[in-house]
Amino acid sequence: MKAKKALFCLARSASVAVTVAFSVAIAMPSWAVSIFLTGHDPDFHAYVGGNIPGARKINNVAIDYVMDPAFNTFVAGGINKFLFVQSQITPPGGHVNGVNGIIASGYTLGTDFDLIDASGLNAALDQLGTTYSAIVVASDFGGILTQAELDILNARSGDIIDFLNDGGGLYAMAEGNNGAHLTPNGGWFGYLPFITTSTALNQSEQGFTVTPFGASLGLTNNDINGNASHNIFNGTFGLNIVDVDANGNIMSLAGRNLPTPNSVPEPTSALALLAFGATGGVLLKRKQQHKA
Repeated sequence: MKAKKALFCLARSASVAVTVAFSVAIAMPSWAVSIFLTGHDPDFHAYVGGNIPGARKINNVAIDYVMDPAFNTFVAGGINKFLFVQSQITPPGGHVNGVNGIIASGYTLGTDFDLIDASGLNAALDQLGTTYSAIVVASDFGGILTQAELDILNARSGDIIDFLNDGGGLYAMAEGNNGAHLTPNGGWFGYLPFITTSTALNQSEQGFTVTPFGASLGLTNNDINGNASHNIFNGTFGLNIVDVDANGNIMSLAGRNLPTPNSVPEPTSALALLAFGATGGVLLKRKQQHKA
C-alpha cells in the first residue's frame, strides 16, 4: 500500500508540474518578431533600374513591416533607427552602393538609419534594442553585402535571435553570391532563427504576382515587376508568401509570431501533457480503489 500511495503521489505531482508548465506557457508573451525576406534587390533598383518607384515601394513596405510599433517593442518604446548592414567597398561592375537606394526610398542616413560594415558590425550588434529597433541587410547583388558582413551576422545569430525574440525586426534582401561573387563562402540568411533554404536565380521580373498577403501589405504587381531579382526561397519556413515569380517560385516572405527555438512547450503540447498527467492520475487512483 505504501508503494501504491507513493506512486499515486508521484503521478499527482507530475500532473501538478505539467499544470504549472502549461500555465507558464499560456502566460508567456508571443514572439513579436517581424521578418521580411526578399529575393529582390531593391537597395539597387531603388536607385538604378527600370522600375525605381516599385523598388522603393518594396523597401518602404518591408521596413514599415519590421518597424511596425504594434509589433516592434523597441519602436513602441521610442527607438526609431535601423541598422543597415553592407560593406563600404567600391561597388564592382553590376553593383551599386545600396545605401543610395535606402536614401532614395526616403530614409535619412544618421537619423533613420546607420550604415555599418564589417569593421563596426560587432559593436553595432551590441546596440540592438538600445540604439536600433531593426536590422536591414543589403543584397550581395546588386548591393554590396560581402562575406565579411555575412560571416559576422551568422556568428552573432544567437544575439540576433534574442533581439528578435524581444520584439525586434529584420529585413534582408537577395543573397546568393551572384554578380561579382561577394559572398563566395555561403551562409546566406544563416543568421535567421530558422533554417532557410534558397536558390540563387538571376531573372528579369516579368509576370511576377503579389499574393493576397502581399497585397494586404500594400504591394501591387506593378511594384514587383520591371527590375531583376536574384534568389528564390525553397519553402515558407512558417512565413507568409508575399510574391512569386512567373513560375510560382517564392520571391518574398514575411511573418510574425513564429515558434521560438528552445522555448517552453507550446500551449497545445503542454495541454496534451496536462491531459496525459491528469488522466494518468485518475486511472491510477481508480486502480488503487479497485484493488483496495
